[in-house]
Amino acid sequence: MLQISKRIAAGQGLAPVLVQRAASVALDWDVRQKSRFDAIDSQGRALGIFLPRGTVVRGGDVLVAEDGSLIRVLAAPQSVLRITHCPQHGSAFDLLRAAYHLGNRHVPIELHPTYLQIEPDHVLADMLRAMHLTVHALDAPFEPEGGAYSAQGHGHGHDHPHGLHDHAH
Repeated sequence: MLQISKRIAAGQGLAPVLVQRAASVALDWDVRQKSRFDAIDSQGRALGIFLPRGTVVRGGDVLVAEDGSLIRVLAAPQSVLRITHCPQHGSAFDLLRAAYHLGNRHVPIELHPTYLQIEPDHVLADMLRAMHLTVHALDAPFEPEGGAYSAQGHGHGHDHPHGLHDHAH
């Protein structure tokens, strides 16, 4: 088993041609939020991933194996709910409202200008439909936001003095 203990976020600093030539591994969100897991790459190699605790692996990251080989991480398609606004009964502001309500419930959410994506949940789907939003079940890669205080976000992270994370409900 090939051991991996290093992750290069979004392959930063690597020549694009090296990343393109690298083996790949497709992982769903449930696996990518773990710091220790096993997988099989596109070359059929068994991988043992041992990253620092709390590490979240994102699609586009590159893993570095103990032998120096690179493995490109792909966000595997998985079951998601895609939420869009209904032009006949609302506006794009309805998506903003939905994001607020989902965030208030600490639901992992992927944000896009024209839609939101969450993991399947029939209670939340019913709530969103009651808000006059359209909810479609489909298989797609899932890359939820990392949060304002997370260094694992989509490049929006920033340091806070003394590691403060304070918010009220």
